[in-house]
Amino acid sequence: MEEDEEEDYMSDLFINLRQDVRPGLPMVRRMKEALQKEEKQKEANEKNRQKSIKEEEKERRDLVLKSALGNENKGFALLQKMGYKSGQALGKSGEGIVEPIPLNIKTGFGLGHEELKKRKAEEKLENYRQKLHMKKQANEQAADQFRIRFKNKQEERKMEGDLRKSQRACQQLDMQKDIDVPKETWYWLEPEEEDKKDEEDKEDECKNSDLSVSEKLHILTAYLREEHFYCIWCGTTYEDSKDLSSNCPGDSAADHD
Repeated sequence: MEEDEEEDYMSDLFINLRQDVRPGLPMVRRMKEALQKEEKQKEANEKNRQKSIKEEEKERRDLVLKSALGNENKGFALLQKMGYKSGQALGKSGEGIVEPIPLNIKTGFGLGHEELKKRKAEEKLENYRQKLHMKKQANEQAADQFRIRFKNKQEERKMEGDLRKSQRACQQLDMQKDIDVPKETWYWLEPEEEDKKDEEDKEDECKNSDLSVSEKLHILTAYLREEHFYCIWCGTTYEDSKDLSSNCPGDSAADHD
């Protein structure tokens, strides 16, 4: 009994066990299983994948081309009436072809294909040209706006200089006539040193005037001409209003240009 229970060291079970314990065998088995699983997954994905219209058309075409012509085909029926049998070569003496000429379909080509490619290339080129044109226009507009801002800034600075010149002349001419207080605070240049209270009052008056530099210059120029017969553009004091109107070109810088 004990002898029967002893294992046969040459049995298949023993051989399989010996094979299982060989170095590297579990890793090889896992790799095989992984490859098999991957192949099955690919097959399942291929089956579940929705075929495109071109693929479906190709399958239907191949199926029709592989199937032999039947009696329902009018051309084949006419050949049979003339004595033709399936599998026989064409021609009176049988020297013609047996199999029909294979159908070779070229995708992406056809009538008008080159014209379509040419039109698309022209449209692409036209779009590129339009983008370049729009970019050029945007750059030109930006440059024009910069020139306008720069010119306005220069004119504003020149106008501020003319206003200070008019204020200085007004202060001198008023003081020559013993006028101690200007008609408006901004008619004269502000003194460099004065009490903080006076400065704050003058700042409030300037803020409340709400006049731009050009408006102040126009008002002060008119005052100098009417009160002192003086033109800041000529730098001359005339004898009277008649002398001023006769010899002075105008009351603005543009008139003296």
